[in-house]
Amino acid sequence: MSDEIHFGPFCLDLAQGGLLREGKLVPLGNRALEILIVLASAKGEIVTKDDLMAQVWPGRVVEENNIQVHVSALRKALDDGNASASCVVTVPGRGYRLLIGTPPPALVEQAAVEPVPEATEQPSIAVLPFQNMSDDPGQDHFTDGIVEDIITGLARFRWLSIVARNSSFAYRGRAIDVRQIGRELGARFILEGSVRKTGNRVRITAQLIDTATGTHVWADRFDGGLEHAFDLQDQVTASVVGAIEPAVLRVESQRATRKPAATAWEHVAQGIAVQRRLTRDAIAEALQSFQQAIQLDPDLAVAYAFASQCYTWAKSFGWFTDPAVESAEGARFARRALDLGRDDGAILTTAGFGLAYLQGDLDVATDALTRARALNPNSPATLGLQGWIRVWAGEPELALADVERAMQLSPADLFSFAWWCIGAYAHFACDRYDEALSWAERTIRERPGYLPAARMIVASAALGGRPESPEMSLARLRQLDPMLRLSNLGEQMPFRRPEDLARLTDGLRKAGLPE
Repeated sequence: MSDEIHFGPFCLDLAQGGLLREGKLVPLGNRALEILIVLASAKGEIVTKDDLMAQVWPGRVVEENNIQVHVSALRKALDDGNASASCVVTVPGRGYRLLIGTPPPALVEQAAVEPVPEATEQPSIAVLPFQNMSDDPGQDHFTDGIVEDIITGLARFRWLSIVARNSSFAYRGRAIDVRQIGRELGARFILEGSVRKTGNRVRITAQLIDTATGTHVWADRFDGGLEHAFDLQDQVTASVVGAIEPAVLRVESQRATRKPAATAWEHVAQGIAVQRRLTRDAIAEALQSFQQAIQLDPDLAVAYAFASQCYTWAKSFGWFTDPAVESAEGARFARRALDLGRDDGAILTTAGFGLAYLQGDLDVATDALTRARALNPNSPATLGLQGWIRVWAGEPELALADVERAMQLSPADLFSFAWWCIGAYAHFACDRYDEALSWAERTIRERPGYLPAARMIVASAALGGRPESPEMSLARLRQLDPMLRLSNLGEQMPFRRPEDLARLTDGLRKAGLPE
């Protein structure tokens, strides 16, 4: 290969390691230049992302998002206002190529829209520096501290790619066009915000935007006093991070339903969308989507985790046809998820809970949920499901604190009915039968047919000396779960303490459930 490669108005000098445009040096970061050299050396052939990582970051473990950021910077440097940006083309699901000479029309058309991240990639988010709307420039450090904490918190979601701080902070003070920034940074979502100080009070706003449509996905505001600045910063970080996870999953699952799935991630996203309906047919369909994702990518931990969750939902609603076989299969998916995703809080949460509920393995579940919480202490799902583990482990007061925190972080959560049910069991374990009944009735109003809540209503009403609840009678419970008997209650709830199982058994016996 010659020491010089010419394309469009550019000349890449391989010997000197520089990019010239009409004889003038083009400013380009070292990583972007190295990527360009690798692509140019491939003589127009596709270079996979793995090859780029191996050649540009030899011997290092880096996030795939690093490539997206530097490719976006490279495209920006090559853009001469016409078609030059089309020189670097993404080949979906495979890698990148550099077009040298006159590219075929189809490739030019593909490249012209390419900066928008493809649906083949997992979702990515860029957190822009929040705008300091106060007169005090010294407030910048407080504003930046909030953003840095949010970036750190979001990075704990391993399924979500986070644009590096140095890249997103390059947009400080610039007029924001979220679609353009999304293209340049390879980000599907942008989080932006502002901080306004008045006296000793401060108001912080934040909004999450889908860069493909320019629409707001989520927004909130927070008020507090600067005398407790660090507490306020922690509150804002926890609330934002806790809200973004379900918001992104919701949008991604909706996006995935608009066309047939082609990649493992698309099958996962479609499965999530279907699973949220929480019907028997939907759970079966979702399981098929997760299994298809596993066939395409046998090491995709999130697919195994959500597959195990299909079995936990099926058990919760009494949809098992062969409980022993189905529980074992769900546990198999959960174990594989834990093997593959030991540094992913969401996977630890889902899979750990699955092993507890399906096979009564509270020790493994406790370890998994503890590690998940250390990785992301502000995940509503982790807090809520750890509440279930603590109920079964005999720690009802801690369980109640967990679910209350989960509801505080995500008050409109689709699965908040489960948090109410956990609270009902926590109160029940503490002999607070009126509270248990109230929480369980709230659950069944939100999600009729949820068996844990149905059992709790009947038992707490009986032990509390209350008449049958209008929300759930013993007759209705037996219609929902015809196989339920006092003798198999232990298979429904994996209580560690005998007295907890005995209390539930006593309540249902008093209500008239047969042995």
